[in-house]
Order: sequence, then structure tokens, then C-alpha cells
Amino acid sequence: MKQRVLASEANKHIGKTIKIAGWVRIRRDHGKLIFLDVRDRSGIIQVVVNPTVSEASYKAAQKLKPEYVVEIEGKVNERPGKAANTNLESGNVELEATDIKVIAKADTLPFDMGSDELNLELPTLLDHRALTLRHPKIQAIFKVQAVIIDAFREYLKGEGFMEFQAPSIAPAVAEGGAEVFEVSYFDHKAYLTQSPQLYKQIVMSAFERVFSVNKIFRAEPSVTTRHLAEVVSLDAEMAFIDSWEDVRDMAENTVRFILERVEKKCKKELSLFKTTLPVMIDKTPSISLSQAQEKIFKHFKRDVRGQKDLNPEDEREICEIIKEESGSDFVFIYGYHTRNKPFYVYPNPKNPEFNEGMDLLCRGLEWLSGGRRINDYNQLMEHVKLWKMDPAKISMFLEAFRFGVPPEGGFAFGAERMTMQILSLSNVREASIFPRDMERVDEKFSAKQ
Repeated sequence: MKQRVLASEANKHIGKTIKIAGWVRIRRDHGKLIFLDVRDRSGIIQVVVNPTVSEASYKAAQKLKPEYVVEIEGKVNERPGKAANTNLESGNVELEATDIKVIAKADTLPFDMGSDELNLELPTLLDHRALTLRHPKIQAIFKVQAVIIDAFREYLKGEGFMEFQAPSIAPAVAEGGAEVFEVSYFDHKAYLTQSPQLYKQIVMSAFERVFSVNKIFRAEPSVTTRHLAEVVSLDAEMAFIDSWEDVRDMAENTVRFILERVEKKCKKELSLFKTTLPVMIDKTPSISLSQAQEKIFKHFKRDVRGQKDLNPEDEREICEIIKEESGSDFVFIYGYHTRNKPFYVYPNPKNPEFNEGMDLLCRGLEWLSGGRRINDYNQLMEHVKLWKMDPAKISMFLEAFRFGVPPEGGFAFGAERMTMQILSLSNVREASIFPRDMERVDEKFSAKQ
């Protein structure tokens, strides 16, 4: 039995007979010849079926339809210069079929999958997710996302961080400001985690530098282009810092590394979306919340000074301003109101009304949140009382701090938002392989009525 050869490797076998296997993407009948585009995990290869070469293959090819799974043997021929397809890795060759076997048949498709663009409305795209994931442009989204996650892991491991897996079920709410999903846990009440925050701080207290790639859950009652109920969160936490700026610098270096890896490994995917990577200059600008609000007032004559946070319009405008001033698509915003953030965020010692938390914005969207955390047990307990939390429900977290924790901080990215921004997608749901929101868990809820 011949060993299967991937489409992208066929050009290494010119003049030889090989076997490929994959899905029929397109069938084109031209006179006495049939041309097939066959897709496998590496890409697409053109197959030519000539009845003078194999009558049996020609008869088999006449019955093929899009998404049929096939196994094809044939001779690899070099394509003439003008016939070569420079957009494909296998574009300089074609396979002359000598044998075609149908492995699995496919029903008639509900829409055209053979064009370069999959021109579907978002609901249709998601309603048929099991099929649309096969389209090369949709696949490109998740190839980029895989590189983002791999690069996050690679960089932090190189900086001495250890990966761990945080639980998805927690006894208490870790953060304020977002609704949570309550679950029935045997005879008890529990919650799907909004964040691995408390767990990564516990693990940090033992291993100093840790990170996790986790699913997190937000029951926010919003249907927007930037929110999901289930998100892939890329979290990191580090001990023995001198200030929140150490956390900021680690976060910036992580983003820079991710962008470098995407640029190196995803050229084809980026070209499919005709997009350019966000610009990160040598030193990303850092401004306080109040400075950002002053800039917005000066440039756009909108007075948001004194607001506790930036709204989506503010985020778009401050990114426009920073881009104009520095050329950077990124900006760090720090100095948020202490009571507007979770209980564990470290207050500025000189002005405790503001904290040492930060957000990283890119092209008008928040990519990252983080900063310095409270490491002193007594101060932490004061905040637990002030935030009206039940110490008994976070006793494991508090125990770590009772027995000594150095100055520390951390940050977290949303993988879907990063993917959305890098590829200039219009909706974050496009960047989630199986998106969860108020209206959908695989199927749209209204479709079940």
C-alpha cells in the first residue's frame, strides 16, 4: 500500500506515482477532462482526470460532488508556467489520476463552499458550523488563533513561567462587574469561573511564575460584536515585582512575541484577510485614565473626565489619538478607580482612590487587563470586608496570603479578541470556533421554538 502524501508535499514527488486523500472542494468539467480541487489538512492540490489515461477514474470522477471524501492515486506532473497557481503550495504541480476511490459521500451542500470567500450572514455561518469550518478562509482564523496560543505558551515558558490548569467550577465569585453562571453542584451552589485569577495567585505563591490557558465564563446580559459568554483566557502571574510596570513590561513583551510569531507563521492566513498586523513601536505608550480622558476632551470635545472607566467609544478615540501621536496601535491605560476594580487589585500608596491596574488597548478594543495585586494579608482582608465578600468562600485563596506572599502581579488576554483584531474580523463570534452567547449554544435558541 502506498503511503499517503499531503497536498503541500506533492511537489517533492514530480514524475512519481503517489496517493492523496481528502475532500473534493470543486469539480470542473472541461470538455473531455475533469479537474478536481482536493483539500487536505495541508492545503489544496489540483487533480486532472483524463479518460485516455484511466477510463475507470474518469467514470468515478463524473459522480463526485463537493465534500466527497476520496482517495486518489496518480502521477505528479509539473504544471506549465502560465498554468501554475502561485497561491497554492502545490500550485506548480497537478496529479494525473489513475485510480479514484470514494471513502464517504456527502449530501448536496446548502450553499457554495467552492469560492474563495464564504459570503454568508453570521447566523448562517454559525448555524452550519460543522460544515463552514471546512472552508479554507474559516480554517485560517483558527490556525492564527492556534499560533497566538502557542506563542503565549512559548514566550512565558522561556521566561521561567510554569503552566497549570485552573478549575472551571469555583465556590465564589472572583471579580466584580460581571454576572456569573450559577451551577448546581450536587447539593451545593457553585459558579463557573469568571477568571482563574484566585487560583493562579495561589499557584504563584508556590511556583513564583505561572500561566494558564483556560475557558472562562461571563454571564453578561449583552449582545455585542465584542462579547462572548465563554472565552479562552490566556493568564499569567508573577512574583517578586517592584511595581506594576514590571507586569506591564512582561505583558508588552509577550504581545510583541505573539505578533512576531503570527507574522512569521501565518503569512498565507493574513493574506487571505488582506490585513496587516497591529503596529507595536519600541515602547508602547502608557497613560493614566485621567490623561486619556483629558486627551479625548481636547481632541473630540467630549467631556468624559471623572468617569470611572472608558466606554467603547472612549477606547476607540484614545486609540486614534495615540496612533496619530506615536504611530502605535497599542496603548496602556492605568490608574483606574480602586472601587471600580476587583478586591485584589493594589491601590496606589500615594493616592489609594486609584489603583495599579492596567488595560492594554489595540485599535479601539481592550486586549488585556492586569496589574499589581495586593500581597499583604491584612490589607487583603480589609478589601474583602470593604467589597462585602465572604472570607469563608475564598479561604483557600486567603490561606496562601496568611503564610507570606511577595509583591506580585499578572495579566490576562482574551484569545478571541486578539484573533478578531489581528484579522480585522467584524464580530468576535467569528473568532470563536463554537461561540456561546445569550442567543446561542451551538444552535440559536429561537430556532428551537
